[in-house]
Amino acid sequence: MKGPMQATLSPTKSDRLPILFALFALYVIWGSTYFAIRFVVVDIPPFMAGAVRFLIAGSVLFVFLKLRGAAFPTRAEWIDSAKVGTLLMGGGMGCVMMAQSLGVASSLTAIFAAATPVLVSLFSGFWGQWPRRLEWLGLLVGFAGVVLLSLEGSLRSHLAGTLVLAIAPIAWSFGTAWSRHLKLPKGLMASATEMFAGGVALLVLSLLFGERLTQVPSWSSISALVYLITFGSLIAYSSFVYLIGRVRPALATSYAYVNPGIAVLLGMGLGNEQLSIFALVALPVILLGVALVAVARK
Repeated sequence: MKGPMQATLSPTKSDRLPILFALFALYVIWGSTYFAIRFVVVDIPPFMAGAVRFLIAGSVLFVFLKLRGAAFPTRAEWIDSAKVGTLLMGGGMGCVMMAQSLGVASSLTAIFAAATPVLVSLFSGFWGQWPRRLEWLGLLVGFAGVVLLSLEGSLRSHLAGTLVLAIAPIAWSFGTAWSRHLKLPKGLMASATEMFAGGVALLVLSLLFGERLTQVPSWSSISALVYLITFGSLIAYSSFVYLIGRVRPALATSYAYVNPGIAVLLGMGLGNEQLSIFALVALPVILLGVALVAVARK
């Protein structure tokens, strides 16, 4: 569930190592964040944890960029960043963390989120970019995969978590499609303002839901939250912004094929999560839908 596309540039030889590192960050780190969230929400309420994560990450990145001479965002850029941050961080990641706190497995969460690129293609139609014929086929295949996934027994037994989880890719996809038509800051400053604004939105949700700590968080929850701040937000999200300006969009968004696999391997291998045949079949079906959309756009 990630951000907008930009013009493709031709990478130079000097870019190869940074590009490889950025791809590793997207593939492995972003895929592992679903598993890390599982430990965070054990002791820290989901919206509160998300607020801490993105407020700190956004603030650190903002200060770093200002020290390097980046321009201060205009009022219009802050407003549009707030719109995107509220949808992506507040609605997208906030609902992912809430769903896992309600018992949905991290591997199932990642499979559900794999449909995001398909939904982005659909929501782009609101701004006149309706899906092409092959994209419509990808949408139908992706929807069929989601229907298969809904038959997974664990999702049926965690109805509230499943309903919340369904909101996450919708919010993230709509925010991604909308962001292409908004006035956002240049480069990484957009990431900083979006994360900070999303953190504020999550803080408001935390207050509205009356969240509070009932005990001192365990070391595993704190360390997982630190991992999400440093690796999941600062490194991985910044790597994505770096990639979309230097490689083809198909490569920059290829995380959509890899993240679910990483999350499933971690969930089943280290978290003792069990998946039914419906989930195991749904994953390749959803990824086929994503592939059809990517081919149509190319």
